[in-house]
Amino acid sequence: MSGKTLFERIWDAHVVPSPAQDAARHRALADAGMADHEELIHGRQEMLYIDLHLIHEVTSPQAFEGLRQAGHPVRRPDLTLATVDHNVPTIDRDLPNPDPLSARQIEVLRENTREFGITLFDIHDPRQGIVHIIGPEQGYTQPGMTIVCGDSHTSTHGAFGALAFGIGTSEVEHVLATQTLRQSRPKTMSVEVNGELGPGVTAKDVILAIINEIGVRGGIGHVIEYRGQVIENLTMEGRMTICNMSIEAGARAGLVAPDETTFLYMKGRPQMPKGEDWERAVDAWRKLPSDSDARFDREVRLDGSDIIPFVTWGTNPAQSVTVDGHVPEPDQLAAEHREAATRALAYMALEPGTAIRDITIDRVFLGSCTNGRIEDLRAAAKVVQGKKIAEGVHAMVVPGSGLVKLQAEDEGLADIFTEAGFEWRDAGCSMCLGMNPDILAPGERAASTSNRNFEGRQGPGGRTHLVSPEMAAAAAIAGHFVDVREVLD
Repeated sequence: MSGKTLFERIWDAHVVPSPAQDAARHRALADAGMADHEELIHGRQEMLYIDLHLIHEVTSPQAFEGLRQAGHPVRRPDLTLATVDHNVPTIDRDLPNPDPLSARQIEVLRENTREFGITLFDIHDPRQGIVHIIGPEQGYTQPGMTIVCGDSHTSTHGAFGALAFGIGTSEVEHVLATQTLRQSRPKTMSVEVNGELGPGVTAKDVILAIINEIGVRGGIGHVIEYRGQVIENLTMEGRMTICNMSIEAGARAGLVAPDETTFLYMKGRPQMPKGEDWERAVDAWRKLPSDSDARFDREVRLDGSDIIPFVTWGTNPAQSVTVDGHVPEPDQLAAEHREAATRALAYMALEPGTAIRDITIDRVFLGSCTNGRIEDLRAAAKVVQGKKIAEGVHAMVVPGSGLVKLQAEDEGLADIFTEAGFEWRDAGCSMCLGMNPDILAPGERAASTSNRNFEGRQGPGGRTHLVSPEMAAAAAIAGHFVDVREVLD
């Protein structure tokens, strides 16, 4: 008999079976001589109760219209939180929105949240920001929860020991109407990273190393639990970066077990329990981590001491090498990767054998739900302080929330960036996905702290290299990729 994983504890606690289904299931198990804890039927459809539903302006309009047509109210408006992030302009917010579609989507979200009684962090609210940053920031995100959003990077919230995943628009409507969602039970994967990270090596490098190891399809059908000494030593911001990019490995979600680092980050945030309620909550959260004898369907191990800064060269996050490496020759890759690599090199206008350090850049983007938190901005500011960006480089900093922006300004980080030549922007998704004015021009090459480098992701014809905030800052100063460890030395 094996123990339970963190995922199994959360999933099992949120299943909402019908009485008939529950009775039939227990009869079948009894007939087979199986106990409940031994049942491992992956892919089974089950109804889950949802503790927190996050919404934004892009994937919610059709869902609300569906509610109206069906005559349904929002089942739990108190468990629903809205913000504007994907389409919002990051400059000149006091002026009329230059994009009619964006303006209309934001206005529709205002109308919908007002009609259905949902809290909205609107564009001029200091709490406004990227949906996956404001949830933890305000204390809505808590261990043991189920959290959904019409956005694939909802896996970010798994850093707190919450089961969080993205959903489609029809599922958004279902959660609004019922506060439940039918899902197939995924498999479990353990990714264990032990050892110690060297100076200048970050959580972004760790997740790029993981994706490089298992591939963009390596996590399909699984929820990944990140474990080991390296993960335990990460800050909450670092853990959020790791979990954020779980989807880039094909996983349904990512998890990190809650611990004292988690509780220290959460304590005192606006939506957190207070007083004796806090102590009781922490006692319950301490029981969530996987048992020592829990079994995973797949296990992967990496040595964190071997990880150095990564740079992507292609058009998916697995197409990466270390900063001291070279663009690969497709014929030298495994057969199943050659065609994709050839296409990626053509799109990225790169020649095999090119040293990563010889790749020049036009743009730098610091921000996104992956790396738009205060810790990320502090790290990047440390690299650029007292320096100037290279001639011909256009660099911008987009804080992940209004509160991150205010804190960075109070700490003097904004001044460091602007003195170095960076643009200082308002909070939003910005260049991460190119659904707003912040996009690359065709042929422009960017060092980006975001999570995806697909063709056209940051603008049609734009070429994106994913890196850590420190690596992006160093590239802005040099005008090409450099090893940030040398800059820090």
